[in-house]
Amino acid sequence: MTLHASNAAAALLGGLHTFIEPAYIRTDPESCLNYGRDWTRLHTPNPLAVVLPGTIKEVQALAGYANTHQLALVPSGGRTGLSGAAVACQGEIVVSMERMNRILDFDPTDRSVTCEAGVITEVLQNFARDHGLYYPVDFASRGSSQIGGNIATNAGGIKVIRYGLTRDWVTGLKVVTGRGDLLYLNRGLIKNASGYDLRHLFIGSEGTLGIIVEATLKLTRPLREPNVMVLGIPSLDSIMSLYHVFRNKLELSAFEFFSERALRHVLAKGLHRPFETETPYYVLIEFENPGGLHTDTALNLFEHCAEQGWLADGVISQSEAQAQELWRLREDISESISGYQPYKNDIALRISRIPAFLNEADTLLTREYPDFEVLWYGHIGDGNLHINILKPADLDSIAFAKKCGGVSEHLFTALQQYGGSISAEHGVGLLKKPYLHYTRDETEISYLRAIKQAFDPNGILNPGKIFD
Repeated sequence: MTLHASNAAAALLGGLHTFIEPAYIRTDPESCLNYGRDWTRLHTPNPLAVVLPGTIKEVQALAGYANTHQLALVPSGGRTGLSGAAVACQGEIVVSMERMNRILDFDPTDRSVTCEAGVITEVLQNFARDHGLYYPVDFASRGSSQIGGNIATNAGGIKVIRYGLTRDWVTGLKVVTGRGDLLYLNRGLIKNASGYDLRHLFIGSEGTLGIIVEATLKLTRPLREPNVMVLGIPSLDSIMSLYHVFRNKLELSAFEFFSERALRHVLAKGLHRPFETETPYYVLIEFENPGGLHTDTALNLFEHCAEQGWLADGVISQSEAQAQELWRLREDISESISGYQPYKNDIALRISRIPAFLNEADTLLTREYPDFEVLWYGHIGDGNLHINILKPADLDSIAFAKKCGGVSEHLFTALQQYGGSISAEHGVGLLKKPYLHYTRDETEISYLRAIKQAFDPNGILNPGKIFD
């Protein structure tokens, strides 16, 4: 940075002190590194500063200041994203919501809670449980992800098959737009047919239209004595047969899938194999079973599927503790491979098209990645597959990403033929931006740009994310 540029930056940062306390403006290298990245590691963080507002008025003042001085803002939650949407690598100001972390209101009649954007997902889940209720949007990063980030990415997770995505639980939002306006959207209503529902534009917008500052969320009753089964599957073709059989007889809250290769990484961290038989693929099924009401049904389905050759072995949980241990076989996969800097593809298809695509994609990846380890897992009950390619220790990260990106072109070409999406729940951000055209055509993208222009005419919010 030149002396002139350095002086200009100092002056701009000094202006922030007029509406945010200096203690909540950070420029030290450690803070810039920590707040300037998410779980991706392909871009070097380089924010101008990190700002931690404590009120909605401060967020509005920051947006106004950014418009006046043409400063770019990158909204930041728990930074657990996997698409680069929360990365600040071009001298932006990171806007961390971690100080805005209060639960503001709870209404037991409405079964709703209003909270600030910085509330940790697990804190909200525990709050709901303490009041005899349940917030069902759930995933492995629950202990660090924040509600605002969940909404900005329309987070999914492990219970979508029964409960849907974050979108299905948001009944109200307060958002500071790129113009600096405060919008109070839908106000917690279940029914509201009074024009465009702008709330849904901000859900999944990845911080490009506005900064989510408050949310009103529905709660529901807890699952009643859920049981978990893990089944060993001999082939990809068997998975959907199992899905159809179990879904028709039991109300499923989860239907997850992972490969033996993925399981081995979890076992290496100290967990135990669920049964002696080793199979290429596994399915985890969760269903309510109050008082053991559905145990016989589940066991009869197991026997039927075994007779058809669709499964080779399995186990059903006998206690809550065992159910949690079985869940860890699936949920701990991401953490167990994080040291390999995996290249992640997070794709979605209609459930009926999964078997044909899986076989085609598996053939493609085996051919294109003969020297790489490829792991399959995902929320197959809602059509969401995760493909993780592990980086060899001796390969440069940039070269690895370039190789994987080239193969992604082939993968997404096939995906396009099946009518799928390049991103099911991780978002577009920086990593999937080059491939957006496989899911959205140019006409549709032009409408997305027009929406961006309406809410953020000066382009201050998360520039360069989703599209340029």
